[in-house]
Amino acid sequence: RGQPEDGFALENFDGTGSWRTTDAGSPIDSSGILPDGTPFKGPVGLQEVLLKKGGEFMVTTTEKLLTYALGRGLEYYDGPAVRGIIREAAANDYRWSSLILSIVKSTPFQMRRSEQP
Repeated sequence: RGQPEDGFALENFDGTGSWRTTDAGSPIDSSGILPDGTPFKGPVGLQEVLLKKGGEFMVTTTEKLLTYALGRGLEYYDGPAVRGIIREAAANDYRWSSLILSIVKSTPFQMRRSEQP
């Protein structure tokens, strides 16, 4: 493969979420390599790798979600908010609902400005 791929881990799921082992008659290769070079095979393999890198995964996920929510890139002064969001998510077993709610309650999200027409 020319570049690291992590999307292949979920390739066994079709567009509606049903499990499949072939695509157009060919077996599905659900293995991949993360950008840091870590190989995995299938959804369970990806899960195992991500669990080993739990902190790194949560920081990246939180930063990406907050970037999307703010409509701008993160700055150094967003660091305390990111850490607070992660602490809140950790206190709630890292549930997605907790992560999203913590982002919405964060200072950067509450203080963002919308563009004037």
